[in-house]
Amino acid sequence: MRLVAEFTTEPFEVEGQPPAHATEALRAAEEAGLECDFGPLGTQVRGEQDLLLPALQGVLKAAFAGGASQVTLQVRRDG
Repeated sequence: MRLVAEFTTEPFEVEGQPPAHATEALRAAEEAGLECDFGPLGTQVRGEQDLLLPALQGVLKAAFAGGASQVTLQVRRDG
């Protein structure tokens, strides 16, 4: 089954480059082989359940290691 996960990392920084916690989470998702859509307020990733669910642990670890104070995560079926 394909899933979609959307996550937002905080604190928000609206000026300048995206914060490290957002880009590190994106990097972890890309390295896990997920399809990624990086946005100014959050990131959406897609993949098969067996790939996506375990990859989320690395995404969360990367976000917090990059300085996130909070990560909001939603997961749903794709389609």
